[in-house]
Amino acid sequence: MSKTFEIPFWEKYTLSIEGASRYFRIGEKKIRKLTEENPDADFILMNGSRIQIKRHLFEQYIDAASVV
Repeated sequence: MSKTFEIPFWEKYTLSIEGASRYFRIGEKKIRKLTEENPDADFILMNGSRIQIKRHLFEQYIDAASVV
C-alpha cells in the first residue's frame, strides 16, 4: 500500500493556476490575464503547455503591485 504525500500550499514551490487562485484569493481569469500580459515574468514556469506559478516570486510581484 503506497502512502500519498501532500505538500501544503504554503510550502509548494509552484502552484497551478487553480491552486494560485485559491492561495492568493485572486480569480483564475485574472491570474491567466496576468500571465498573458507578462509572458516573460519570473513568476511563470511553463511545464509543457501548463502554466505553473512560482509562489514566492508571485508573492513578490503582488507585494510590489498597488492594483491587481
